[in-house]
Amino acid sequence: MFCFQCQETVKNEGCGVRGVCGKTEETANLQDLLIHVLKGIALYAEKAGQKGLLDRRYGRFVTEALFATITNVNFDNDRITALIREALAVRDALKESCRADAQDVRHDAAVWFSDDAGEFAKKAAEVGILSMDDADVRSLSMLLIYGLKGISAYAEHAAVLGFEDETIDRFLMEALASTTRDLSVEDRVALVMRAGECAVRVMALLDKANTTTYGNPEMSRVRIGVRGNPGILISGHDLKDLEELLKQTEGTGVDVYTHGEMLPANSYPAFKTYAHFAGNYGNAWWRQAEEFASFNGPILMTTNCLIPVKEAYQNRIFTTGVVGYPGLKHISDRPRGGRKDFSEIIALAKTCAPPTEIETGELVTGFGHHQVLALADRVVDAVKSGAIKRFIVMAGCDGRHKTRGYYTDVARALPPDTVILTAGCAKYRYNKLALGDIGGIPRVLDAGQCNDCYSLAVIALKLKEAFGLNDINELPISFDIAWYEQKAVAVLLALLHLGVKGIRLGPTLPAFVSPNVLKVLVENFNIRPITDVGTDVEAMMQGR
Repeated sequence: MFCFQCQETVKNEGCGVRGVCGKTEETANLQDLLIHVLKGIALYAEKAGQKGLLDRRYGRFVTEALFATITNVNFDNDRITALIREALAVRDALKESCRADAQDVRHDAAVWFSDDAGEFAKKAAEVGILSMDDADVRSLSMLLIYGLKGISAYAEHAAVLGFEDETIDRFLMEALASTTRDLSVEDRVALVMRAGECAVRVMALLDKANTTTYGNPEMSRVRIGVRGNPGILISGHDLKDLEELLKQTEGTGVDVYTHGEMLPANSYPAFKTYAHFAGNYGNAWWRQAEEFASFNGPILMTTNCLIPVKEAYQNRIFTTGVVGYPGLKHISDRPRGGRKDFSEIIALAKTCAPPTEIETGELVTGFGHHQVLALADRVVDAVKSGAIKRFIVMAGCDGRHKTRGYYTDVARALPPDTVILTAGCAKYRYNKLALGDIGGIPRVLDAGQCNDCYSLAVIALKLKEAFGLNDINELPISFDIAWYEQKAVAVLLALLHLGVKGIRLGPTLPAFVSPNVLKVLVENFNIRPITDVGTDVEAMMQGR
């Protein structure tokens, strides 16, 4: 195996024996083979699209399959193998629909076939990342593919709520197909930038899906203590799963708590109507081993980020959607027009002790663009008066890397006339600090999940408009972004598409970015690594 798609990859070079995330060599190789076959689907999808024969279900399958390869989503080799078999069937169905037009498609991704799991393993070893010899071609190809993985995750969340966009599907197919061709560096860079455009589009779509379905998030105080009832802990990002779980637990005596990236769900009006929606339990994904053990009740993983499961809670953790882990019970997908059945989880919860309290107090969330724009006059006045000197965007991911304490230290070191804009689980590094407010405006404005970085972009663009500026980079705003996995890559590409420059990225720069590609990003967008807290805070306050 060779994998360098996440921030924690070994020595910031690549995992070659076992993933730091916990995936085995076999799992990593099967995921590589799945990506390979998806490229074949994309090649035929181009042909089918030209003939008007590209059915929406093909795009949906590709998004689901790409999502399954994101870090900390699916560790189940049987389920990945099943996806490969389905991908081969989808590819051949597309080939048949194209008929004569498919004859000139000769790439191995489009023609290789086997129904033998042993052959899967053999083929997987041939089509991995290192099969691309040129370091810069490999870098740009993987930067594109990782962006597509993030885009697919957001597209899947929107699709679950009934919101789809064929433009996104078409780009996914075009981009995947492009990685099979001998393109110039300039053409590859252009595709990466178009991925950023697509990332903005899909995050806008998901924002529309979430707010149309559940209302606009509003400033909310979220309890982080516990009640005396048995509970179910729901983690991940899928709001539809949460909705169905809340409906099925109503009146049962079982409370529902959010964990990790599900925290922002507490700010949606539709969920506040449930009296048994008890608040948030725990912190970012990487602390789940200890927190899942102390919760005592069942845990439902709706998306990433799942880490290798401990014996202490193995019998009470369930997966659903694209999430998979050997030996865990999986809740099947909802039938068309129906809902998922969480009765087994609820029955188990009734036999469990209430959660063990690990902290008390409240968190404040719900500062999506609708809420912040409702405060726009106050924010603009605070900037004009000098009460707010600068906004610092500290969005993105959290992780185990010791150097991530940097983000806590930056939050503490920032002057009291600064406001932190955040989204994603990076907020857990500072959202429990007593940083106060500026004229009633909290100094940490939490927009929500990682996909809600879209809200931060909308806020920045509205501020640009309010101040009559021509360029987003003229705003008193700095970007100090933490990344971990491929959705963060999509967010980064989205920011680049919007013209944001001078982004600090950490705790390390991506291993998949070659020196030459990094040079392009530095020259065009002034992307830079984080350094030390004092130096970076001073530079950001000076607009550098």
